[in-house]
Amino acid sequence: MPDHVRSESATACVLLVEDDPVLRELVATYLRQNALRVIEAGDGMAMRDALAHQEVDLIVLDLMLPGEDGLSLLRSLRAQSETPVIIASARGDEVDRIVGLEVGADDYLAKPFGPRELLARVRAVLRRAHPANSSTMTTSRCQFGGYQLDLQQHKLMRDDSEVALTSGEFNLLRILCEHANRVLSRDQLITLLKGYERNPFDRSVDVRITRLRRKIEPKPDTPVFIRTIWGEGYLFSPQGDRSA
Repeated sequence: MPDHVRSESATACVLLVEDDPVLRELVATYLRQNALRVIEAGDGMAMRDALAHQEVDLIVLDLMLPGEDGLSLLRSLRAQSETPVIIASARGDEVDRIVGLEVGADDYLAKPFGPRELLARVRAVLRRAHPANSSTMTTSRCQFGGYQLDLQQHKLMRDDSEVALTSGEFNLLRILCEHANRVLSRDQLITLLKGYERNPFDRSVDVRITRLRRKIEPKPDTPVFIRTIWGEGYLFSPQGDRSA
């Protein structure tokens, strides 16, 4: 029997980029049994062709592909799209995970993995990519500095220009806004973000904080909005000053 499927992901389209045909078919079949539409691609050329002809909601991307590798494909994708991406790769050590997140992945799943775990990750990333469906929303906008975070339209605006964020970056910024002027530890942020294994050595939050700072801070090396509280965690200061 298919697993219970949340309504927000019932019609989602997933592009599965995997060069192993046996694994690709097994994963694709499982996702389809759980009410997801799946497009299959065996390499970067097939991935680009699929994206040129079909709008997808999420990409599951292997790193070790024939021809152009997964990280190169992700860099090219991020130059023109914020489509959520889950990297699924046998290269699962911390360095590869951090590099993948730095390039713009929304999640990283090491092989071998169970299909149920992948399904859970897919659903979690889809929920984060469409936060307007979440019943926990209490306000529709968050303003800080010259920015306005629109929680319903999933946009960060500065004046009349949109600041491009991945779904993971958006969700992290939303959480920081919801807990403004409060120190949140790395462990608390991982718990609030969801979709990740609880690991005291997980540096994905730090990677996303760094990426967010590059996009919103006047001087990322001396942040005024997302401040580091040494030994404790991070504090979001909407007023944009360094007073605690």
